[in-house]
Amino acid sequence: MLEVRDLSVVFPDDTGGLEALEQMSLSVQPREFVCLLGPSGCGKSTLLRVLAGLVPPTQGSVTYQTCAHCNREPRIALVFQNANLMPWRNVLQNITLPLEMQGVEEPKAEKMARELISLVGLEGFEKNWPGDLSGGMAQRVAIARALIQDPDLLLLDEPFGALDALTRERMGTELLHIWQRSRKTVLMVTHSISEALLLSDRVLVFTPRPGRICLDLPVDLPRPRAEEVRYSPRFGELARALRQAIG
Repeated sequence: MLEVRDLSVVFPDDTGGLEALEQMSLSVQPREFVCLLGPSGCGKSTLLRVLAGLVPPTQGSVTYQTCAHCNREPRIALVFQNANLMPWRNVLQNITLPLEMQGVEEPKAEKMARELISLVGLEGFEKNWPGDLSGGMAQRVAIARALIQDPDLLLLDEPFGALDALTRERMGTELLHIWQRSRKTVLMVTHSISEALLLSDRVLVFTPRPGRICLDLPVDLPRPRAEEVRYSPRFGELARALRQAIG
């Protein structure tokens, strides 16, 4: 679905340039869930911003194979660490915003939003304001707002990083259920080994800056997955392999 070849990103500065990514190549299959893992500042978020078209690569290429066949631009949705909801719009109105911008008629947009509200487990909160929501609920709204665009690629930039540990673990399980029902192609940045193994089909481990991929680890845990998989011997083996790669 996606192919990245020899991607490098250098941000200009007074010392000649900060190299964020160096000669990175990777591919992602349709409906695959891939987690990006590595130390802070290694270029994970930069890669997502390149894929979203927010940061131009210094060299290299990004090709969306699926969209090349149907002769259209890829639909890409990006969810940040903070939900970034509009405080003057309720839950339903925040989710329908992308469709309003596309000129979709209100009844159709609302119907689609209500289906996603059910998917992310927010029934009964349609009229609530963002200020009334917990951090986990706000992130569910942000994920629903991304999914309503029917993206070819969903980019998640540490979406649970601002949550407490228990809420983060619960949200990881919720995201797993959402993905198993929607089966979107996902690239997700995380700093949690456990979260990466619970969710993904593969984990890409980045080196310290400039970021390169030092390990492409298939996660051969059976699907559908539940919380109990965290306590399996294979989960522990994969976690050890990731810790060794991170160093």
